[in-house]
Amino acid sequence: MPSAEKMAPAAAAQAPPGAGPAAQPDALPLSVVIPVRNEAPNVAPLVAEIEAALAGLPHEIIYVDDGSTDETGAALRVAAATAPVRILRHRSSCGQSAAVVTGVKAARGRWIATLDGDGQNDPADIPRLLARAEAEAREGAAGGILVAGHRVTRRDSWVKRRSSRIANAVRAWLLRDDTPDSGCGLKLFPRALFLDLPHFDHMHRFLPALVLRQGGRVVSEPVNHRPRTRGASNYGTLDRLAVSLFDLIGVAWLQRRWKRPVVDAAE
Repeated sequence: MPSAEKMAPAAAAQAPPGAGPAAQPDALPLSVVIPVRNEAPNVAPLVAEIEAALAGLPHEIIYVDDGSTDETGAALRVAAATAPVRILRHRSSCGQSAAVVTGVKAARGRWIATLDGDGQNDPADIPRLLARAEAEAREGAAGGILVAGHRVTRRDSWVKRRSSRIANAVRAWLLRDDTPDSGCGLKLFPRALFLDLPHFDHMHRFLPALVLRQGGRVVSEPVNHRPRTRGASNYGTLDRLAVSLFDLIGVAWLQRRWKRPVVDAAE
């Protein structure tokens, strides 16, 4: 079975002043959801890059502060004064997947783009992923579409690159999710599709497999990847390795325990 759930309700997510109204589905073309924990130095530069990349496209930026203990909250409030930033906060850290779920539930965009908060994903790639997703939707991608970023040139340590390569190979063999880089934080998908997926701790690592299980389609797009220049990793390699085996078995179990019915039109 997948890891025990510890999602938004247990996290006691709270919206501070300025977080904005509750979700109004499809009120905007795009919501950018960013889970962060102790990333204060990266907030302002990343928001500026997102605003430059999405100039002319109505959007919102939803930061989910996953129990930060540094000045992340203060940095987010400063950013919200000049950009369309909404802030949600977990009272205690519940993990990256919980933060993504919290953000998507609160989002008002039809499409969701997710980014890591450390600045290694390049927001300039978002418009291209959105264009690909919209093109796939126009062609009638049954069940919805997930566009996954593929970090062709990784800017991480040798340990991270090696562990990711092994994990991707094992995952692809067991889950057959046809995704070369499932761990890339830059992904784009319909909000409605994500909300239909099973939610559990560390689910963000298995989104391609979960989308395929749901009957959707997954495509990959090459994206830029940059070295971390500020702060330190808060969702690290040891954390990934410690849970990956059990989660992999759990997702494989989910795949095999579900049959997608083919529904004929009513007479």
